[in-house]
Amino acid sequence: MQIPMPEDPKPPRVGLFARLRNNFLTGLVVIAPIGLTVWLIWTVVGWIDGFVWPFVPDAYQPTQLLNRILGFEGVDQIEVNVRGVGVVVFIIFAMLVGWVAKGLIGRSLIGWAESLVLSVPVVRSVYGGVKQIAETIFAQTETSFEKACLVEYPRKGIWAIAFISTDAKAEIATKTVGEDKIVSVFLPTTPNPTSGFLLFVPKEDIIILDMSVEDAAKLVISAGLVYPNGDDPTKPPKKRNGRTPEA
Repeated sequence: MQIPMPEDPKPPRVGLFARLRNNFLTGLVVIAPIGLTVWLIWTVVGWIDGFVWPFVPDAYQPTQLLNRILGFEGVDQIEVNVRGVGVVVFIIFAMLVGWVAKGLIGRSLIGWAESLVLSVPVVRSVYGGVKQIAETIFAQTETSFEKACLVEYPRKGIWAIAFISTDAKAEIATKTVGEDKIVSVFLPTTPNPTSGFLLFVPKEDIIILDMSVEDAAKLVISAGLVYPNGDDPTKPPKKRNGRTPEA
């Protein structure tokens, strides 16, 4: 005698309100990144326009220039407010300054101006810090983090994601007694990975990760919610270009 198997219970029916809520949340997931990106770009462009235009003579302002070209005067004049034109002016101005700075006369003028600025106590500190930050951000070099790794921080048994910068050099390397290999790593904070801590860690205490630096940064920014392999975080990262990332 064959005993009939119990039928699987049917999944509960989703109500209209639940479907509308799910659709709304899905729409937010799609719209939020696009909207925030557009808003950020629009805001930055407007900020640059507001900074640049006060330095442009009135005769070359977009409204005055266009009305003069079209021959409009008095009440016939039109107002022009094209966002982004100031960005173009700023880019052209920066190119001209860079071109002049590369020449002998430009380097001499910049060196003379810097010597005057560095002679003022308070201004010297501000200018030096801002210049160092600008050179780090806009330097035309290919320096970047080598790999993502795990280090035990802030104590043994607790692991944190970090990025390997380079092997320790100079005084840091010579004065770390008893360690054959010291590596400088940057340990970012969540959710802002641009701030963090510079650590000098023995190479043997570092676990190299297979994930790329970009994937590790996403993991830090998302507070552990976005893994490199979104289908199954327990599996290794997906192959890239037909091969698994090398350690």
